[in-house]
Amino acid sequence: MEFGIPKETRPQEHRVSLTPSGVEALVRSGAKVWVERGAGIGAGFEDEEYERVGARLAYSRQEVFSRAQVVVCVHGPAAQEYHLLRPGLVVMGFWALPAGRPEEVTELLATGASVVGYEIIEDSQGQAPVLTSMSEIAGRLAVTIGSGLLLNVFGGKGILFSGVPGVPPANFVVIGAGALGRAAAQAALGMGASVVLLDRSVAHLREAARAVGPSVPTMLASPANIEKAIAFADLVLLAAAIRGERAPLLITRDMLRKMKPRAVLMDLSIDMGGCAETSRPTYFPDPVYTVEGVRHFCVPNLPSVAARSATLALTNTLLPFLLSIAQAGFAQALRVTPELAVGTYTFQGKLVHQGLARVFGLPASELSALLP
Repeated sequence: MEFGIPKETRPQEHRVSLTPSGVEALVRSGAKVWVERGAGIGAGFEDEEYERVGARLAYSRQEVFSRAQVVVCVHGPAAQEYHLLRPGLVVMGFWALPAGRPEEVTELLATGASVVGYEIIEDSQGQAPVLTSMSEIAGRLAVTIGSGLLLNVFGGKGILFSGVPGVPPANFVVIGAGALGRAAAQAALGMGASVVLLDRSVAHLREAARAVGPSVPTMLASPANIEKAIAFADLVLLAAAIRGERAPLLITRDMLRKMKPRAVLMDLSIDMGGCAETSRPTYFPDPVYTVEGVRHFCVPNLPSVAARSATLALTNTLLPFLLSIAQAGFAQALRVTPELAVGTYTFQGKLVHQGLARVFGLPASELSALLP
């Protein structure tokens, strides 16, 4: 098998899909790996490090896509890059297709490529190993960055996140008790903030309560409870998601008007469409805008801020799937690795993900019936 590691082209994306040690493991398994020049620079990995472990350097993004049988990205190519795809090619990455446009899905199917989405790879316990690794990083970063956005020097009201004796801490509201929300709640609790956690699922709230402890109040994420919670919040983190579907709309403009002036709203579900009516993607170095007096932070690739750590975590979770493909080929790997099959959006130009089919009203095939 020949694998390709391209340089990422999304704004402010510094991650790379595999570290040199991950590439070395693939090479030792018998695979050939092409790495685009400069692909690892943002995460602190030089071209020479990849060459030393047996990778071959490619001089352009187009060369990576033309030489490889399996292209391993951080983000799937944008629609304007679909011309790089071809029948038989496998492209793995964060695709977030349910938040896209139907015509883009149709164009993607027309390429004849097979597409694997990291965000929908799921094991038998319902856990998403690749997505979780990035969500945990994003949750911790959200607290670090969000606490800074409350300070005057960054345009905030001058609130110290942790408080001091005699001065209460910031009110931090987390909506979504998944991996990202739990990581953020734990980090905020450790810093001394006042944390409230909401979710639509009582089961998720029970799991979160066990993880963060009884000192964090939990609430069902009904519209009334959300409106009540955000009205008192200094910092709101939106981390709600439905795997394989667009993010649910939870905060309307009317709700926003009831928040404190210069409160901060961080929508980290923006890669799947966002959870607030007023959310739109933003990027560093200008990641904040204001609507109805509320400051919005909606960076879709937040783990890229800690690119080296995120690349290491990404390699840890991706490598078992890549080794399975390297040893058995993609089609056979889908048979023997159920998580990989669950994470497949399209197979050789056929839509095989039922959730995506429902979102856009498209027909879907059974993957098992297409495998040779």
